[in-house]
Amino acid sequence: MKAGHYPTEIARIIDVHKSTISRESARNRGLRGYRPTQAHRFAMNRRQYKVRPRIGDKTWILVEIALREGWSPEQVSLWLRSNRGIRISHEWIYQYIRNDKLSGGDLYHHLRCQKIRRKRYGAYSRRGQLINRVSIDERPPIVDRRCRMGDWELDTIIGKGYKQAIVSLTERKSRLTLIRKVGHKSADKVASAIAHLLKPLTHRLPTP
Repeated sequence: MKAGHYPTEIARIIDVHKSTISRESARNRGLRGYRPTQAHRFAMNRRQYKVRPRIGDKTWILVEIALREGWSPEQVSLWLRSNRGIRISHEWIYQYIRNDKLSGGDLYHHLRCQKIRRKRYGAYSRRGQLINRVSIDERPPIVDRRCRMGDWELDTIIGKGYKQAIVSLTERKSRLTLIRKVGHKSADKVASAIAHLLKPLTHRLPTP
């Protein structure tokens, strides 16, 4: 710059993009123009006030110590909140363990369940699913055409706390719906509710 070169020429000489030269000159220029010592001081001051990680290194050290003592991420999260006033979710701790594993660490060996847990989103929910259920792809083709009475669809609506449930049966052609509340969503209770709802209609059950 003292030699009178334009930003484009300076960029070519030091092998950077010309916008880098323009940005550096504009951001770190003082009242007396661009001076290297002053420019460096400006840059260091900005770096000092950059946003720092919300969870500091000291906190992660505490997390690692607790994990190596056999604590679960849930226990570590609750302990930090109760005793240190530090809010860090167990999901963050699981993610930290996963990143540690990817970088060659051994924190995952201290988990009670060796499979790293992934956060579940809406599409991951298993509420209302039946164990060992038969896929609807295996039902007779005639059921899809809705041309006969007596083909029923089953659904369960799980209540708050994952305890109570509502069993719902819908006849595919007429759309007649039968519902019954069960005190617990166990297989026996659900099966009993289905039998109670369909007992008066056993002659309308052609589906195998």
